[in-house]
Amino acid sequence: MGQQKSNARRAPARDAGPAASATERPRGKHWKWGRGKGAARSPLRRLIYWSLVLGLWALIAAVGTVAFAVSTLPPIQSLEVPKRPPTVEIVGLDGRPLTMRGEMSGTDVAIKELPPYLPRAFVAIEDRRFYSHFGVDPIGLLRAVAANVLHRGVSQGGSTITQQLAKNLFLTQDRTLWRKMQELVLALWLERKFSKTQILELYLNRVYFGSGAYGVEAAAQKYFGKPARAVKVAEAAMLAGLVKSPSRLAPSRNPDGVERRAQAVLTAMTELGFVTETMAKTALAQPARAVRPAGAGSVNYVADWIMDVLDDLVGRVEQDLVVETSIEPALQAAAEKALTDELALKGQKFEVAQGAIVAMTPDGAVRALVGGKNYAESQFNRAVAAKRQPGSAFKPFVYLTALERGLTPDSVREDKPIALKGWKPENYSHEYRGPVTLTQALALSLNTVSVRLTLEVGPRAVAKTAYRLGIASKLDANPSLALGTSEVSLIELTSAYAPFANGGDAITPHVVERVRTRAGKVLFARAPQNLGRIVEPRHVAMMNAMMRETLLIGTAQKAQLPGWQAAGKTGTSQDFRDAWFIGYTGHLVAGVWLGNDDSSPTKKAAHQGVAVAALPGLSAAPSFASALPNIAPPPLVAGQLSGQAGGQSVRPQPIEPGLDGWFLDRLFGRR
Repeated sequence: MGQQKSNARRAPARDAGPAASATERPRGKHWKWGRGKGAARSPLRRLIYWSLVLGLWALIAAVGTVAFAVSTLPPIQSLEVPKRPPTVEIVGLDGRPLTMRGEMSGTDVAIKELPPYLPRAFVAIEDRRFYSHFGVDPIGLLRAVAANVLHRGVSQGGSTITQQLAKNLFLTQDRTLWRKMQELVLALWLERKFSKTQILELYLNRVYFGSGAYGVEAAAQKYFGKPARAVKVAEAAMLAGLVKSPSRLAPSRNPDGVERRAQAVLTAMTELGFVTETMAKTALAQPARAVRPAGAGSVNYVADWIMDVLDDLVGRVEQDLVVETSIEPALQAAAEKALTDELALKGQKFEVAQGAIVAMTPDGAVRALVGGKNYAESQFNRAVAAKRQPGSAFKPFVYLTALERGLTPDSVREDKPIALKGWKPENYSHEYRGPVTLTQALALSLNTVSVRLTLEVGPRAVAKTAYRLGIASKLDANPSLALGTSEVSLIELTSAYAPFANGGDAITPHVVERVRTRAGKVLFARAPQNLGRIVEPRHVAMMNAMMRETLLIGTAQKAQLPGWQAAGKTGTSQDFRDAWFIGYTGHLVAGVWLGNDDSSPTKKAAHQGVAVAALPGLSAAPSFASALPNIAPPPLVAGQLSGQAGGQSVRPQPIEPGLDGWFLDRLFGRR
């Protein structure tokens, strides 16, 4: 019985016949698609199979990439929206803003303080489904991908406002797939952490508008000279249009492009019902026009100088600050205008391409500083950073040293040729006057007398005098120092003349008076300077009397200031590369630097409406002009060398005599 059952179980296998054996999968062999009845469907099956395999691997790769992107970010729960970088507002002596500094130039502004059409303009052109998506807009993303494929390049980004904010807050501007993955993750996090209103507000206060303006408040101030809450519809459309490409659409370079972009914004706003057709038509008929921002121009040289020293005054800047300065806006504007006007009129004639001016009170408070002809063309501050040979403008330190060694303005020295180991300094006129007083020698800028005095008192003593009065640059203590061959900056030379104007006290040039937070907390306040007396009053009086004669009968006659006691000294460097004048009254000390890279004047406006102030020691000082009836001044500032100085050829070259008269005229505001 058992045998029969066993045979019965095996019978179907034996009786299956050829059909069964044909479809049976042989042991030990691979089963291949395409055999028998499935042969006709094999290509489709292979396509489906490999599509599934590749799709699975693509999904795994995508998940892995996202996971790795997330792992390279800080823990999401620890991410915080970074504080907006601080801004520094710089104000003048009158309390009015001069300019702003900082990575972001505007303060945060709440959406509720803005006209409703302003934030809506950004939603209309940048992310019209902003209020309905979850941080990523799939429709916009697909549209961007299709557009990029059609244009065979990157023509659309597809980023939502939330994604743009994530990039601005936490990421770099690199356009890579890796950065895009991180951006998507952070956008989702922002949407979970903040409301739509908060996200839009953060965006408006962080987005870049070009020309250094970050945030809608800064952009409104820069382009329209008004706060963001006061912009009109056309202006809102222009601002919203700028963020796509701030550099390419800069109003100063591409006014037509930015206007076309603004028109596209207005069209989108109308379609979404953000503005009425009447409002849009009015905005199209009266498009926005960018204005020249307040504070542009030479005041930026002042701002750069302030930012260089601000850390030393208050430490690291981590909050918005207001810096109150000693700058007098009217005088700053007058100095800038005088410089640009005169360079445009006569700069080419005299081969002068640049200029610099410093004007300060006798106690060192800088009232005006112009570091160049055009800040937009060159940000190099020639008033502070440039160092050149001052020529004869250095001679007052020689004469002061001589007075402190017992000489007087009436002391006599010989004006005659001198030779020092092959160096033969000569006067500009190549003439010699024989015995002259120190007053005559300084007023006429006689080189041989200055060199003789330097040898008499010693070059080191002259250098020490210059250092004591405020020169900080390295001085080479040799006989040629008498003729100003060591380089100095305009601001240090001007400040070194201040003791002559204030009665002999040491000063430090400064521009920052007070630094406070926007809330009013004072972080720095300049205390009155009390650096002590460095020149005796009688020597100050002697120097003022001598340098007053420079304006009366000497090389700077055109710098006389009717009604004021004024004094000063001209100077020209070797090979006539630089021309200088440092002049002063009891109210102001001004320095001008002209040359191949610099040239400038200030105007008489600095002394308008100000009570006349006598120079120290000159209330009844006599004029020495009557003692020189037969001596005419040389046609140009002296201080020239000829022969050899320190191994360098310094033979003077001809120059038009009118240059000194030109800049001295303009320095004191006369034609």
